[in-house]
Amino acid sequence: MNNAKFLCYYKHNGTDILLEGTTSEYLDADYSVTDGSVKLTLKPKARVELIWARFDFEHNFDANDRFFANGYQSWSTSREYVKSDMQDAMGEWIRTLKADKFAGLASDMWLCKPETKKGCFHSHCYTYIKNGEKFLFIGSLSERAGYTIIGADMNANTLYIRKDVEGITIDSDYELGEVVILNGTEAEVFDKYFDLMGVKKESKIDHLSGYTSWYNYFQKIDEKIILRDLNAMDKVKEDVNIFQVDDGYETFVGDWLDPCEKFPNGMKYIADKIHEKGYMAGIWLAPFNVQIKSRTYKEHPDWVIKDEKGRPQLGCQGWGGAFTLDIYNPEVREHIKHFFDVVLNEWGYDMVKLDFLYSECMMPRNNKTRGTIMCEAMDFLRECCGDKLILGCGVPLGAAFGKVDACRISCDVDLKYTGKFYNKMGIGIELPSAQNAMNNSIFRRQLNHRVFLNDPDVFFLRYSNLKFDQDQKLLLAFINHICGDVLFVSDNMEEYVKTDFDTVKKIFAKSEYRILDANYIDNNKKIIIKLLDKDGNERILWFNMDTGMGNQAVISGISPKR
Repeated sequence: MNNAKFLCYYKHNGTDILLEGTTSEYLDADYSVTDGSVKLTLKPKARVELIWARFDFEHNFDANDRFFANGYQSWSTSREYVKSDMQDAMGEWIRTLKADKFAGLASDMWLCKPETKKGCFHSHCYTYIKNGEKFLFIGSLSERAGYTIIGADMNANTLYIRKDVEGITIDSDYELGEVVILNGTEAEVFDKYFDLMGVKKESKIDHLSGYTSWYNYFQKIDEKIILRDLNAMDKVKEDVNIFQVDDGYETFVGDWLDPCEKFPNGMKYIADKIHEKGYMAGIWLAPFNVQIKSRTYKEHPDWVIKDEKGRPQLGCQGWGGAFTLDIYNPEVREHIKHFFDVVLNEWGYDMVKLDFLYSECMMPRNNKTRGTIMCEAMDFLRECCGDKLILGCGVPLGAAFGKVDACRISCDVDLKYTGKFYNKMGIGIELPSAQNAMNNSIFRRQLNHRVFLNDPDVFFLRYSNLKFDQDQKLLLAFINHICGDVLFVSDNMEEYVKTDFDTVKKIFAKSEYRILDANYIDNNKKIIIKLLDKDGNERILWFNMDTGMGNQAVISGISPKR
């Protein structure tokens, strides 16, 4: 990274101005660029509105270099690329139809343009350039002042670091934080990064294994189903420590405490039944969202975030659409604190899975950047939950570092191995898919236990309501096992045969493998993973992502076919 050039785009009294270097008429920049870090403070001479700040560098990319592009949030595609690749992005036809703002609600389209050339990539919060065992790591120590986007044009031999500061006006010094530059092996750079960030390496938990209801019934759960599936796990009871109730127990999203006829004895009763089995009780919430049909929205339409035209901001497409509660409204904060208090202290749940968190920061407001809003939202959630466990989901990862105990690092899986038909239409890179979930789990594996427990989403062993063959089921299970420490099924284990119980016990166990390396090969059709087993033996797993078939010998010991 050589020949740093600094640019900052801002406005003064409505006039667009570009700062190049360190000084301009209304804004100066005080920055330091060394071999180990980049630091920046903006110094206004008058009141100015910030748009973006950016460092450009020269960097000589080697033919064997691989650039890691970390996706915007939990579900976004995250993987390594080479010079001849093009970054996964929403299809141009969606943008042409002007449907991107709906299709891309959960994406980075609000702060980044899609990459349209081979060799051009961008990454959120952190990245690395890998060449064999050598890593050049670039990462933001905090997203609190604004999101960090790190990009490259590998064919033009350039790199950039951009801070998203849209939405704030300053009249005093504004520090944008520090971006560190590290060299070493994979373990060395990731260990050093989180040491410098000052986050805890170990959370209150070491490993979670058990059940979540979503991927068999979705919202169609009831008390009978939940208790049946709870009892069906008795044969693997000693290998389970958590049972989570997902979406569907509430009347509408946002009306978390309203009695629901599907659960006549209430949700405390369910938590008590889970505790009787000796498991921790988990429950799903989308704490910032209110379904359009919800009682909460109908009674408090003033609680939701409004767009520039004063209309409620759509936060997610699910459930017929949901708006987003504004955490800067004091009444909203009290409302959220109250339902967390009931769920965690009166009902007695031990863990909350908090979903769709990105929706709080889609647009800057209140003279705060998106990054500031998301970091403050995560602070607030931790305050609400106290010492109870948080499993984050649908969250920009940098804001979750140090705030959650576990975190989804992949998109949702799907009940069909290849995903829905529209997955291949370029609608978005956050769509459910076992293939993309495995991709993300593999390429975000380094986060596990360094900053939180990785949740690679569920695996399946059941035989109904599923379009996986046996090899695909075992592959997904094995990838989850070696890449994460949150291991969930959504199966009714009454369907299991003996070999399935043997398999689930092995997958639920803490992995004794260490991943040494993982790469796409054969024009991105296959992934090859180099593993070290507990005895120090090196093993190679390769598989075709499209089919789930490959060197099954590595996982053949998990279970014979039915």
